[in-house]
Amino acid sequence: MAAASEASNVSELPDAPLTDTVQADALHIVQIAPAISSGSGVEGVAFNLEREFRARGATVERFTAATAGRIRHGRRTSAIGTHLERARNVVWFSTVGTARARRFLAERPDAVSICHNDALAGDVYVNHGLLQVAMRARGHYFWRMIRNPVHLFTAARDRVRYRGKAHRAVVALTEHEAELLVSTYGRVRPPIRVIPNGVDTQVFRPATSEERTAASAMIGLPEDLMLALFVGHEFERKGLPLVMEALRHAPEVGLVVVGGTPAMIRQADGLARHRGVADRVAFVGRHLDVVPFYHAADVFVLPSYYESSGLVFLEALACGLPVVATRVGIAPELIADGENGYLVDRDSTVIGARLHELSQRDLSEWRERARRTADQHGWPAIADRYLDLLAEMRDLKRRR
Repeated sequence: MAAASEASNVSELPDAPLTDTVQADALHIVQIAPAISSGSGVEGVAFNLEREFRARGATVERFTAATAGRIRHGRRTSAIGTHLERARNVVWFSTVGTARARRFLAERPDAVSICHNDALAGDVYVNHGLLQVAMRARGHYFWRMIRNPVHLFTAARDRVRYRGKAHRAVVALTEHEAELLVSTYGRVRPPIRVIPNGVDTQVFRPATSEERTAASAMIGLPEDLMLALFVGHEFERKGLPLVMEALRHAPEVGLVVVGGTPAMIRQADGLARHRGVADRVAFVGRHLDVVPFYHAADVFVLPSYYESSGLVFLEALACGLPVVATRVGIAPELIADGENGYLVDRDSTVIGARLHELSQRDLSEWRERARRTADQHGWPAIADRYLDLLAEMRDLKRRR
């Protein structure tokens, strides 16, 4: 499916028959990403695709920062040190990583490749987010860009990516994201395909009563509160301050916050105390396994300024949680107002009213509808769409 018409400056790949399991047997796939691991985020996307590709008989290799020779030190550092290390990793994998990934692929001329982040290499690039769109959505765009040199570097790098010949095709995670690609970069040279993210419905599933009891005890908030869950590592962009304010309008709601650095958590805790809601907020920090926190929660809330997709929406729905979210990423395609959640504006009063409303309801049917929504987005079907695209890439390479 093409993301937009030629009038939107998006070229199209020729239609091709669906890839069957036999065709997948012949595919040799390389996935390029700074890291690939189970869990959430970009790393988890690559991990789940890898698992599904292999289940269909494809040969799959990884090219990660570790493959490229980047050594990550596990030493503790300050918030500024952590920020600088992340910046170095982005620049390194975008430059040195690109050169080494290209060599890696040149040694495997029969392979088709997917790039998930940073490197300017690979047949297919999966757009997991548009920095410039995210900065504009938060306001003060010019200042946000110039105060962080890595933002300027990333913007320049991605202009080369989308206007140049680094990739043969680009995957956008939603129709709207495909439109944003064109409006941001003008004519995007590689053809765009829309393939959404999926969710592992075996891992992300409703909790048993025993699992819920154990997870709730781990959180430690009063049992009479309805627990709302917030998952995100960028508190400001994801809208955590709005949720803090919203809690003032939802007195029977507690909040579990997963993610953030120690410095971010200290700042957010100070805001919670200032708003008078600190006794109803639990900061649990970063966790590779977020499932127990979904199991502890009753609803999910994320009034984000921008999401390219929003894996957490799918994860929450798969765990049977109604979702309260802004109209970002895939949320408008997943959430039916008043059925499996609510779509809201970035207004703390409205968010609080919706959370309060949910705290007064029997959520049994809402949970069932949430899970049914997620069941339509399992990874097997998503992987099949990638295999279709990769088979086309393989055939294009063979004809040239």
